[in-house]
This record gives sequence, structure tokens and C-alpha cells, in this order.
Amino acid sequence: MPKHLTYFVSDTHLGAQTADPFRRERAFVKFLKDINTPETAAVYLLGDIFDFWYEYRFVVPKGYTRVLGALTDLVDAGIKVYFFEGNHDIWTFSYLQELGIEKLRQPYVTDIGGKRFCLGHGDGLGPGNHWYKFVKGVFSQHWAQVLFSTLHPWIAFKWATGWSSRSRNEKPIAYHFKGEDEPLYIFCKDFQAHQPVNYFIFGHYHSRVDMPVGTARLLMLGDWMTAPNWMVFDTDTQQLTVQG
Repeated sequence: MPKHLTYFVSDTHLGAQTADPFRRERAFVKFLKDINTPETAAVYLLGDIFDFWYEYRFVVPKGYTRVLGALTDLVDAGIKVYFFEGNHDIWTFSYLQELGIEKLRQPYVTDIGGKRFCLGHGDGLGPGNHWYKFVKGVFSQHWAQVLFSTLHPWIAFKWATGWSSRSRNEKPIAYHFKGEDEPLYIFCKDFQAHQPVNYFIFGHYHSRVDMPVGTARLLMLGDWMTAPNWMVFDTDTQQLTVQG
């Protein structure tokens, strides 16, 4: 049977000590195993799959063995696995690529089954958010990564996971998407005017959205700390559906 299904998932935040982290990881592993079928062509991981990730030259984060095994099984089965860095797992370097996972940068445009998609995590796109863009730009610099790598892993991970927890406690996970006033929507509207697509798909906001952008649709995935959810596009029926 021809491969006709493409999946999109975001914001599982594996490792975050929120809700039930063990149950969330098991649910994500089950999802990966369930889509490992002859009908699946690809899966796009749209960022913040890990709540924090950092690779030293010879050290990678503890845990996630079942997740990495399930991802490797997909690759070994001939299913394309793509990974976008989110704001929580921005420091992924070569390890995932060694597993056969291809890293992509937002905004990424691709054709799937005759439809054009614009994909990414969604953070920092559109006007405004200057402080966030500045901080992300600093974290993306090689010198910042080298400086962080001088910390012992015990210190580095304790600090980073503590920062992530404090940030989450200070702001509620639920986010009210501002519709046409949202910077991401403005980005999509400007993008559509110059490079038309059929679908924009992002995560990051922890808010499920489905709204028109001219002749396109803007769809956003929710987070897995609230409930497992994903999207699937069927090239046979030309239908894009939200599941979970």
C-alpha cells in the first residue's frame, strides 16, 4: 500500500515535571509506535519535544530511551522523521541526526501530496517580541553554546530545568491566541501574500487554533501536558485532521 499519511506533533515537553511526566512520555511512545505502519510517509516534530535538551560532545541527556528507540524504529522502517528546534530544545546538534532524523529550520515550506505547507515551531515569527528574539539570538550563537558547555552537566541541567519550571509557574500554560492581532497570524498573512501555501502548521503557543489566512489555513497544535494531540494529512483524501 502506498505511503499516504503525514503526521505533525509538537510540545510534548518530555522531562517537564508537570502533570504526569511518566504517563505523558508513555503516551508519546505509544503514538510513535501506532504510526509505525506501511501507510506512514513522514512525521514532523515541530519543536519543544523535550522540555530541555543539551548535547555535550560526548554526553547527551539522561532518559528518553523509549522515545529515541521509537523514533529510530520509524527511521529504520523507511519513515521520514523531521525535527524543528523549539525554544526549549534549541540546543540539539548532531545526536538526533545520527539517529537518522533530519533537522529543519522554520519557516520551512514543503509540498505534500499536492498541497503546500509552511511549518515550524512558531516562536519569534512576526512583528514585535524584540526581547525574546534577542535572547533566542544569543542562545543560538556558537560562543554561547561553548560557554554553556563549560558547566558541569549536573550544574547545567539543574539550572536549566529549574529555569524552565520557574518560567512555567510564572505563566499559565493556557494561552489566549489573539486571532488577527497575533504576531504569528500577521507573519502568515504577509507570507501568504508573497509565497502562497495551503496550510500553516505551528506549535509553541499551547493553544489549538484553526483559522483562515486568506485562502490558507493556520493550524496550531496544543501541548501534551494538557492532552495528547496531533495532526495527520492524508494524501489520498486530501484531508488534514486533528486527532487526540
